[in-house]
Amino acid sequence: MDAGSMSSSSILKSDSRCPLREQFLQKRNSRENLDRFIPNRSAMDFDFAHFMLTEGRKGKENPAMVSSPSREAYRKQLAEAMNMNRTRILAFKNKPPAPVELFPREFSSLPQDKPAKPRRHIPQTSERTLDAPDLVDDYYLNLLDWGSCNVLAIALANTVYLWDATNGSTSELATFEDEVGPVTSVSWAPDGRHIAIGLDNSEVQLWDSTANKQLRTLRGCHRSRVGSLAWNNHILTTGGMDGCIVNNDVRVRSHIVETYRGHEQEVCGLKWSGSGQQLASGGNDNLLHIWDRSVASSNSPTQWLHRLEDHTAAVKALAWCPFQGNLLASGGGGGDRCIKFWNTHTGACLNSVDTGSQVCALLWNKNERELLSSHGFTQNQLTLWKYPSMAKIAELTGHTSRVLYMAQSPDGCTVASAAGDETLRFWNVFGVPEVAKPAPKSNPEPFAHLNRIR
Repeated sequence: MDAGSMSSSSILKSDSRCPLREQFLQKRNSRENLDRFIPNRSAMDFDFAHFMLTEGRKGKENPAMVSSPSREAYRKQLAEAMNMNRTRILAFKNKPPAPVELFPREFSSLPQDKPAKPRRHIPQTSERTLDAPDLVDDYYLNLLDWGSCNVLAIALANTVYLWDATNGSTSELATFEDEVGPVTSVSWAPDGRHIAIGLDNSEVQLWDSTANKQLRTLRGCHRSRVGSLAWNNHILTTGGMDGCIVNNDVRVRSHIVETYRGHEQEVCGLKWSGSGQQLASGGNDNLLHIWDRSVASSNSPTQWLHRLEDHTAAVKALAWCPFQGNLLASGGGGGDRCIKFWNTHTGACLNSVDTGSQVCALLWNKNERELLSSHGFTQNQLTLWKYPSMAKIAELTGHTSRVLYMAQSPDGCTVASAAGDETLRFWNVFGVPEVAKPAPKSNPEPFAHLNRIR
């Protein structure tokens, strides 16, 4: 087979995979699908046009040259007989062809232009500010959390308070003695009803917020204060100043099921991934560890999956990406000031951004590809970043001391921030999520409401 026939057959094969393209690329009639109209010169009377442009308009432009009424009547009769009484100089006898779409919209595979999405307005001031007296100004603690039932928990010295975002009511959940407190961490269970409270004396208590009573106390996990907590279904993970991380099954009496050892100093950040398979831990030893539950062991301390040493200060701020399961964001303390992004499958650092100040907390927007960070000296601001470009979208100021804690509302729209200035502020920074269009209802089968037809 020669080269020409080979190329022809390959074209036929490629066209058979794209029949629409074949339709668009076939040769068309010369009178179809013209991008502009070219006049047909045979339909024009150039002699008459020349006469009208020169001699024919002299009488109108120079009325004195018109001789008499009889001569004018003769001229009009002659013009009518010779078909010279037209007023248009050029006349097109053929109408231009109607335009034909080269690519009909219903068959076009090209992306259609979408209307530009309006830019979201981000209020620069907090929509609400509450007093938070005696809030402990300690970078290594976690004293704020927002539960799935829309109740915010905050620890102020030895007392845990609940603020119901639905009606704005405040209640006191628990107050602890000085030899037990202060409270060093709080974390809501996934059900939004039960809450874990970490204490300075190394204990962790579980409370029922609806019944306002203590359910149990977890002892023996740590030798000093418990500054970080994280839930994974019925597993409560605790991190202490002793550097240990413990998985506790709150359903059974012997609650300690796994122990992770890798940090040399206080564990100040704990976050489970959305799948519940990987745990990220950050410590005052500048280390970030990734742990995998599939290799966890109850008999011996579990080896980490990745040990990441890129940060140069304490790693407290941790946030798993909601739209990419293996993407983790981490923030470093005052000596580091960086937000880093990690592929937790490979342990690779994907990007690092110097924010210019201590990174205290991180939150992902659940509805857009955005990341919110809270900071310390000098501006004590909240910064909204566009991901992955990390371009600044907004900077929210109002706190007069470092913004140590942040929590996100269940709908993902509002962020609460607590700072060393003893204020709790609410920011409408993530906007209102788009309402999903309801799925079209399928036509019911005939007689679907009947059990049988007789």
